[in-house]
Amino acid sequence: MKFTKMHGLGNDYVYVNGLKDDIETADPAGLARDISDRHFGVGGDGLILLLPAEDGVDAHCRMRMFNIDGSEGEMCGNGIRCVCKLAHDSGAVTENPMTIQTGNGVLTLDYTLNDDGDVDCVTVDMGEPKLEPDHVPIDTTGMTATDQPQTFEFLVNEIGESFTGTFCSTGNPHVAIYVDDVSEVNLTKLGPLLERHPLFPARMNVHFVQVISHDEVKVRHWERGSGITLACGTGASAVCVAGVLTGRGQRKITAHLPGGALVLEWKESDNHVYMTGPATEVFTGEWVG
Repeated sequence: MKFTKMHGLGNDYVYVNGLKDDIETADPAGLARDISDRHFGVGGDGLILLLPAEDGVDAHCRMRMFNIDGSEGEMCGNGIRCVCKLAHDSGAVTENPMTIQTGNGVLTLDYTLNDDGDVDCVTVDMGEPKLEPDHVPIDTTGMTATDQPQTFEFLVNEIGESFTGTFCSTGNPHVAIYVDDVSEVNLTKLGPLLERHPLFPARMNVHFVQVISHDEVKVRHWERGSGITLACGTGASAVCVAGVLTGRGQRKITAHLPGGALVLEWKESDNHVYMTGPATEVFTGEWVG
């Protein structure tokens, strides 16, 4: 099986182009676990399949993404930029803007090309953030509401510590937790406890946020099903929304992630979040299992 290793700001996945090659697997979850292993496989934060859109869906192509643990995610912000690059650079889809079917609906992407005619930078219309607790989803019956929108305090029983987080969905469930210094957060310890908190029925992507200014933040990520990653596009989008809701940020910000910077904008005109960042191919190969 041919594959392409790609990353968006270090958030790396193994990509298989089902528009050009046959994908011979009845178990993509198992393939994701095997191929993502950084010691015995290709290595990555998961597996992403580029496929034809489903019948009746008006889109140029479809994306399915699987985390390291084999769980399937609804969307991946860094991943969809690379799907756009793979689809265009392979000649499978050349329309600009490009529409891609995801687990969070059909998204529209605008892209720019480099001097070689390959996709360089991609802006993704992430759609409207979902703010209702049932749509994130979270169980607010076990939380304490604060005076800020979508922001709740909750207890982590295992360590006897309370956290205050701002919740929304930008394709996946996210919580933004504001701290003075993200470098001091023990993400290895807190990430698993917060991801699998019983108040989060679909688990949770966790983002610790340090405010630099009203248009600039630093973020560290713990992604549901993958752990610590260098970047999370849907998470950075959620951080943009959280900043506006809590009065900590403007509608257009730069988020500095461990792997690099993304530009996010939550536009008032259409209530959509727009994410802009790079897509990078690393190498191609053939997986023999």
